[in-house]
Amino acid sequence: MKKKGKTLSLVKRFLPYYKKYIWILIADLFCASLTTICELVLPMIVREITDKASNDIDSLTIDLILKIGLFYVALRIIDTGAHFYMASFGHIMGTKIETDMRHDLFAQYQRLSFSYYDNTKIGTLMSRITSDLFDVTEFAHHCPEEYFIASIKLIVSFIILFSVNPWLTLIVFATIPLALLALVPFRKAMRKAFADSRQKVGEINSQVEDSLLGIRVVKSFVNEDLEQDKFDDNNKDYLSIKKRSYYAMGGFHSLTRLFDGIMYIVVVVVGGIFLYNKQIQASDYVAYLLYVTTLIATIRKIVEFTEQFQRGMTGIERFDEIMNLTPEIKESKNAKELVLATSQMEGKDNSASLVSAGKIEFENVSFKYETNSDLVLRGISITINAGESVAIVGPSGGGKTTLCSLIPRFYEVTEGDIKIDGQSIKDVTLKSLRESVGIVQQDVYLFSGSIKDNIKYGKLNATDEEIERASRLAGAHEFISALPKGYNTYVGERGVKLSGGQKQRISIARLFLKNPPILILDEATSSLDNESEYIVQKSLETLAKGRTTLTIAHRLTTIKNADRILVLTENGIEEQGTHDELIAKNGIYTELYKMYSN
Repeated sequence: MKKKGKTLSLVKRFLPYYKKYIWILIADLFCASLTTICELVLPMIVREITDKASNDIDSLTIDLILKIGLFYVALRIIDTGAHFYMASFGHIMGTKIETDMRHDLFAQYQRLSFSYYDNTKIGTLMSRITSDLFDVTEFAHHCPEEYFIASIKLIVSFIILFSVNPWLTLIVFATIPLALLALVPFRKAMRKAFADSRQKVGEINSQVEDSLLGIRVVKSFVNEDLEQDKFDDNNKDYLSIKKRSYYAMGGFHSLTRLFDGIMYIVVVVVGGIFLYNKQIQASDYVAYLLYVTTLIATIRKIVEFTEQFQRGMTGIERFDEIMNLTPEIKESKNAKELVLATSQMEGKDNSASLVSAGKIEFENVSFKYETNSDLVLRGISITINAGESVAIVGPSGGGKTTLCSLIPRFYEVTEGDIKIDGQSIKDVTLKSLRESVGIVQQDVYLFSGSIKDNIKYGKLNATDEEIERASRLAGAHEFISALPKGYNTYVGERGVKLSGGQKQRISIARLFLKNPPILILDEATSSLDNESEYIVQKSLETLAKGRTTLTIAHRLTTIKNADRILVLTENGIEEQGTHDELIAKNGIYTELYKMYSN
């Protein structure tokens, strides 16, 4: 009962996708009714000819036979056109619905918070948006069509057969519910196997993605055999699941064939007895056999469609699981645009300096990643003035990156509040908030495409002149111009064709285009060599001018000139001041400075 209720809820979840294509669906069902009529007319024609041949042979003229033949040819022409519409436009409708669902699923991916991606494998999500929805096209097209056709055939066949011989009809139709009841265990087994199969495909995708993205690490540690073994284990599990699904399918289809034979033998034996006792005429008996053949073919098709139905429902179920997720980060109903009292600094390039606004206030902020986990940040209360350069240092795991990730609401604070220029970040739109914050990370992500495409990501309508100016400010124009294709150079997967310093400078150029008033530098130079670090550091200094800047750094020599340095540990902000002030205190900062400068 619970399973039936869930299936019904999934169908209700799916039905709205037909709304845009309701007229295509209506036309498809109309064509389905035409093809069904053509199929149901044939036994009546055979019955008529057989009846005349048996009872009044003189009435069976060549002229009548030709007229019947022409009538049936006309029906078949109609059937051909109707079938073409069903096979083409019907499938296109299914594909459009699949496309709409994929659009909605991807949009949901965009809405989900960082916390969801922290705990979910990307390969699994890839599987849900690709292979999980492949069967939806067939499901969306054939589900209403097949059940509509089956309903017409069952009802019309029952009426006609009942008018011929009620008892024989009731005996034949009594076998149908018995067959359906016997098939229930196999149907459930198929549904479960298909769901497990989809899940395992997602796991395989995740493992392959993980292995291929880390192929350099794999090869450097000579662990190809280990990766192959992990893949083989997943592959064998998938084989086991597929075997289970085929056992269920085999039992399902074999039992269907058995009941086909039972229905035929019932008609032949019981119908033969009725014919012997003159309770049915020969013409009616022939028509009965033809209708039962049509009936059995219909039932078989519905039973066979059950496999497709289960595949489609499995895809819809997994689609529904994602769509039902509630993003952790949500805008309030009355969210307003973040307002910054921006004022361009005189005599400066607009793309190099921006504001005397962007004051950030942390008011008793606490945070933990999971409901049952420990607090990562506890009671943080600090004020970062507009245009101030603040460095955040401390031991690993102290929450430095987490603290900065709370500003653009990548995660929701557990307690307290964060304000920008006096406005709670919970009360402003995510778009305006995140447009005001720029982030440079240690691990730069470049999209597959050209250098120009990656820089332009900071401002999609940027001109070539703006892109070049941003690149010059980031110290990237010189090396880009030296490349064979310049700004049109393909960077490779995740920017693999560029060095760390080059990728970092491209990411900085991207931020110059975005031109945010608040800047977060998350260990932006920690993975670079000395020469690259020097170049990138100069670019970051240019980028930081006139902006409220938060810098996370392990190399403490790079933040000596910060307006203020915060020492963050698991106990909160333990020290703050300038470099000289903190050194004079001879406390935690001094120990860290000695450790990282040696």
